[in-house]
Amino acid sequence: MARLLSRDKLSPLVWRYRIDAPRIARKHRAGQFVILRPVEGSERIPLTIANADPGKGWIEIIFQVVGKTTARLSHIRQGEEIADIVGPLGRPTHVEKFGRALCIGGGVGAAPLYPIVRALHDAGNHVTTIIGARNKDLLMLENEMREASDRLLIATDDGSEGHHGFVSDVFNSLVAEGEAFDVAMVIGPVIMMKVTTSLTVAQGIRTYASLNPIMVDGTGMCGGCRVTVEGKTRFACVDGPEFDASGIDWDELIKRLSAYRQFESQKNKDHECKLAGL
Repeated sequence: MARLLSRDKLSPLVWRYRIDAPRIARKHRAGQFVILRPVEGSERIPLTIANADPGKGWIEIIFQVVGKTTARLSHIRQGEEIADIVGPLGRPTHVEKFGRALCIGGGVGAAPLYPIVRALHDAGNHVTTIIGARNKDLLMLENEMREASDRLLIATDDGSEGHHGFVSDVFNSLVAEGEAFDVAMVIGPVIMMKVTTSLTVAQGIRTYASLNPIMVDGTGMCGGCRVTVEGKTRFACVDGPEFDASGIDWDELIKRLSAYRQFESQKNKDHECKLAGL
């Protein structure tokens, strides 16, 4: 079990939790994740470690309420226990002094992107970060990103802050201005990653995407998180979650992510009805 130290509501459906997990905090590196169960009997869900303090022994996760399990997680109060948590899992982000680094995050993808931005900057890279959301109220970690980046650019679908449009539009504008990058990291909704990485790859930028397929055990045993990269099967939990975006079969990933959508929707409705006493 792991005690919840603090909880902050970042938007109506997005929460930031600080969890007492000293062993995970000491071992984790940028790009890695945990798998947790909010309560006994609930399903296990993967969540990226958004921040950590090895000295104080805490990690932070940021999650959006999208279904029954994340809804149950959002009901845990400060001082209460999370049933279980395991990590750090996955391969850390490969960090070195590339030169000019581009980091692009969409929606909740800003959470896993943040430690990567910070690690790249600490390694001596010049970091340009682009974050996007549907509107300004859903933007996350703006201040933290600004502090960790040499340049921060923002896009919102409705134009309420920054560029009126998508992160891909901002990237196209940078290219039009003559900007060049040595490496790119892209994290966010799968459609956003597919579109954005197609643009960065076309510009000859070495591009990595952090994938979020269905995951169960996190150790490579179940095969639920399999993805196809360069024509070969890879498991996001042990081979990733980051892969060379130029070789990812995006259409297959999109199809696999939608496999349980109807089931998930029904479970979420059942949970809401139970809470309402219906």
